[in-house]
Amino acid sequence: MWVPIVLLVVVVLIVIGGIASYNRFVSQRNLVRDAWANIDTELRRRYDLIPNLVETVKGYASHEREVFENVTKARAMATAATGSPAEQAAAEGPLVAALRQLFAVAENYPDLKANQNFLALQSELSNTEDRLQTARRFYNSNVRDYNRRVQSFPSKLIAGWFGFKEEQFFEVDEALRGDAGVPRVGFGGSAPGVTFGAGSGSTPPAAPAPAASEESPPPPPAPTS
Repeated sequence: MWVPIVLLVVVVLIVIGGIASYNRFVSQRNLVRDAWANIDTELRRRYDLIPNLVETVKGYASHEREVFENVTKARAMATAATGSPAEQAAAEGPLVAALRQLFAVAENYPDLKANQNFLALQSELSNTEDRLQTARRFYNSNVRDYNRRVQSFPSKLIAGWFGFKEEQFFEVDEALRGDAGVPRVGFGGSAPGVTFGAGSGSTPPAAPAPAASEESPPPPPAPTS
């Protein structure tokens, strides 16, 4: 008599666990999509800033036609990339490379770097890159948690039954990223353009102090009688 009751309780627990797991998958998938929407918003803001930046630089360096064309073409390709996060990340590579060329040109014109419109665009683009970095980390963190559940047992059974598939990370091409992080805009110092450091406030390591001499000082002269 107790066997059917025990089996019924087990079945009910399995069903409740399956429903809870399914609902968690739905919540995580929606969180991933919302996080991707934040990345897309920052990318679109960057794309909107680039034409004004190009026109401002062009006013001081109109002969750099090839650089402007490269930026314009790369921006058009990135704007048209509306596929997966991996495809979007691949389209960002040429755009970042073209922006590096543009900033290298700007570095050669002191009057341009003092232009108020240029400074405002520089500040807004830098802020956009900071927000993009934050959005990218948040998105990848949520994708990592979601994919872990898709791959793990027993939640992978629910994922397989209801079609929950792994999501793609948003990663910049390693060949263009350099050390780490998303592109950051900077015009200070001797190196122009876009850097790929993990943070904006880092300082170079201090030079090591010169080693102390190992030789002992000479003894004082003997007193004379």
